[in-house]
Amino acid sequence: MKIPFLDLKRMDSALKNSLKSKFELMLDNGIFSGGVEVQALESHISTYLNSPFSISCANGTDALELALRALEIGSGDEVIVPALTWVSTAEVVVIVGAKPVFWDTDTDGLLATDWEKAITSKTKAVMPVHLYGKMVGMEVLMAQAKKHKLYVIEDGAQSFGAFQVGKAAGTFGDVGCLSFYPTKNLGALGEAGMCLTNSVELNSRIQMLLNHGQLVRDEHELVGRNSRIDSLQAGFLNVFLERFNSFQTFRKRFAKMYIEGLTGIEELQLPSGILEEDHNAHLFVIQTARRNELKRFLLEKGIGTAVHYPNILPDTKPFRCGGDFQNARNLSQRGLSLPLNPWMNEREIECIVKTIKEFFA
Repeated sequence: MKIPFLDLKRMDSALKNSLKSKFELMLDNGIFSGGVEVQALESHISTYLNSPFSISCANGTDALELALRALEIGSGDEVIVPALTWVSTAEVVVIVGAKPVFWDTDTDGLLATDWEKAITSKTKAVMPVHLYGKMVGMEVLMAQAKKHKLYVIEDGAQSFGAFQVGKAAGTFGDVGCLSFYPTKNLGALGEAGMCLTNSVELNSRIQMLLNHGQLVRDEHELVGRNSRIDSLQAGFLNVFLERFNSFQTFRKRFAKMYIEGLTGIEELQLPSGILEEDHNAHLFVIQTARRNELKRFLLEKGIGTAVHYPNILPDTKPFRCGGDFQNARNLSQRGLSLPLNPWMNEREIECIVKTIKEFFA
């Protein structure tokens, strides 16, 4: 049995037909920038996440950069960033002229609670990442940030649909940043992203920044850029949103099968809290000292896996720096992502569990 890590060609025919119909409708309407699909997407997301302002943009990386620029973070400022994350989190800090200050994670890959030790007189913000779809403890983090008068930018690229104490990932901080990259739980058929905020002022600034510094055409208030969402992607996301809850049901069901099937293997550490509301089951990441060996074994059996991420950012060329990042580094060396998506079936999950048990036996 060949089991890919993720194969978006597996979308069911009903969904494909809905996407084709949406494309045909938009083609007939002839509106490919802005328009009703973008307005509908922002309205739907605001309702679903209970976010006062949901501002769509070109991609998740842009969302992070727009957040930093809207908060006027730049040259001479520092931003605290977890050592284990996708490169965008630190990349955007450098792009706006600020300095990323890396801090270790906990064993789940989330920014360690003692991140306050990284604060200096130059610290302007902290950027927690809801890694693999599991949320950072945001009530505690928000209290810490408030005490030190720091901005909070939530990197919620992997956490759409996760909730903590009734609040959605991305709605705790000053700005929450989402990615709708095709592999995400809510993914487009290309690039797309979004900023969330409850601030009228930040909403206005972000909208200007992503549209050449203007709210009204030709009335430029500041230096912006073009980071508008593609209307086609907004339309496709509106289709996917209709199926989002059912997709999440599949993800949680398959995650539960993994947990039940793999519990008790001594050499294996399973993801914590993946069945809880504050984890959207974006990735099912196991940990083992024999990660590379297991990955090869599964590949030989036709099972695809992935590593998120093989290097911590302080060990990479653009961001190299010293520090104690032991938890983050351990996870980068031990973590292996198993297939988990709505296009799978129970038989495939059972096969993966059986093969992993065979390896450790």
